[in-house]
Amino acid sequence: MTRAVTLDYGGKVQTRDYGGKAQTETLRPGPLRPANIIRAKFPTYKNGLNGIVVKLADGPEMPSLKETVTKETADMLDRRQRLSVRELAMKFEKGLNTATLLSNEVKWRQVALLERDILLKNLKTVLESLRGRVTGKTKAELEDSISMVDILAVQLSKREAELLQQKAEVTELAKSLKLASEDAKKIVDEERASAHTEIESARSSVQRVQQALQEHEKMSKTTGKQDMEELKKEVREARRIKMLHYPSKAMDLENEIKILRKTFAERSTDCVNLLKELELHKRPEGNDIPLFDLEGLQCLGSILRIVSQSSTTMDFSNISIQWFRVHPKESNKEIISVLINYCKYGKPQPGATRSVYAPEPHDVGRYLEAEINYGGEIAIAKTAGPIDPDAGLVDYVETLVRKRETEFNVVVLQLNGIDQPKESVHVLNIGKLRMRLSKGKTVVAKEFYSSSMQLCGVRGGGEAASQAMFWRPRNDLSMVLAFETTRERNTAIMLTRRFAIDCNVCSQANSLQIASNLPCYALRLTPQLHDFFFLHDCLQIILAGPGDKTPW
Repeated sequence: MTRAVTLDYGGKVQTRDYGGKAQTETLRPGPLRPANIIRAKFPTYKNGLNGIVVKLADGPEMPSLKETVTKETADMLDRRQRLSVRELAMKFEKGLNTATLLSNEVKWRQVALLERDILLKNLKTVLESLRGRVTGKTKAELEDSISMVDILAVQLSKREAELLQQKAEVTELAKSLKLASEDAKKIVDEERASAHTEIESARSSVQRVQQALQEHEKMSKTTGKQDMEELKKEVREARRIKMLHYPSKAMDLENEIKILRKTFAERSTDCVNLLKELELHKRPEGNDIPLFDLEGLQCLGSILRIVSQSSTTMDFSNISIQWFRVHPKESNKEIISVLINYCKYGKPQPGATRSVYAPEPHDVGRYLEAEINYGGEIAIAKTAGPIDPDAGLVDYVETLVRKRETEFNVVVLQLNGIDQPKESVHVLNIGKLRMRLSKGKTVVAKEFYSSSMQLCGVRGGGEAASQAMFWRPRNDLSMVLAFETTRERNTAIMLTRRFAIDCNVCSQANSLQIASNLPCYALRLTPQLHDFFFLHDCLQIILAGPGDKTPW
């Protein structure tokens, strides 16, 4: 039979249950008032003023040892497939440590149970000794306390059995974990050994490959040296044979070019002479033979000289000469460069007023005529036909137009009419919007195309006139530039004027846009060109020489 006793210290009420019957009694205050409630944990006792007072443990309930071990084991089994061999070994070692801690905890709990058994025995001994000394109701209460101690002893024995069972389970789990960790260590050692063997085999194979490569390099070097020596000998022998028996291909080409140029010059002179004879035959019988004539090829890149038809030599330094351009279909003449000033600080420079004249791209397709004031009379020397263009020059310029900019190596002969040293080489950069002359990082001149810019070939002054160009970027700066070849000089002039034409067309399109309020993209203008020509407002950009009036 189970008996439950509940004591209330303050209200002096006692409730007892004996076989389903409840009895309530009023208690008197006394010196001994024990109280206890049967719980899962053993209560702690504290001595008070009136006797033994029971204080229940209200801390948070901890999971049991079996649940913790089961959870850890399930977690390890779930993650076993995802762990590597090394991680699995580490996990087993961690589980072994956990099992060791749990076994230690079981030992501590066992010690605590032993201490509780001793306390219960002592308590029962004290109560047994008090049984013969008390009487009445106090004796009944003492009997109840003794029965409660017996019940607690039974519970403690059950708890001890459970702890022993848990200890056995933990010991078995620790053994299994220890075996598993040993197996994992063995697996790790085996894998490490196999990895070491593979690494050693790989190293040996790499060493074999390196040795083979070194041997191959040595063989290739020796064979390469031998082949190189043989090739050198063959090349030397071939050069010797070629020098002895065959002229070089470049020399053949140069000779052919020289021969072609010579034949072309001869044919040109023959054509000019024939045209002159035709002109003489067409003249009326009363007209005399002209006193002066033009000598030289009538094509771009050549130099025309005024020569006297008489046998006496003449000094042209004291004779007034002026060159003109004549349109082949019209009779109007265009004067070529009257006297000009390079700048306000420079001295006046003559234009086309010398006995020598170098045609420029502006003269192609037109006749050239020179008026000579000799002894108060005006004599005329005229080309037999219009000036011919340079072969392939137009196609070359069209190729350069596709580029954003082109550079030429030049030498500054004159700057504002003052002669300059010819050792310094400058770079002339011709772009789509501007021209720039620089020497290294120093910029001598940089100007956009505008109506105030002047550019033409040098009119005369020696054999180098066909390679020189006059350029006035602005009113206070002018210069004479010498190119490496005549073809480069004519290319630079044509390319600059072509870019100026494009700027002129864009400027006219800009004026059309302003007049018609059309958007910029309707005229196919880029924003950069639009802004540039809007600011400069250059509606007629003509890069001609000083004094040239006819638009080209």
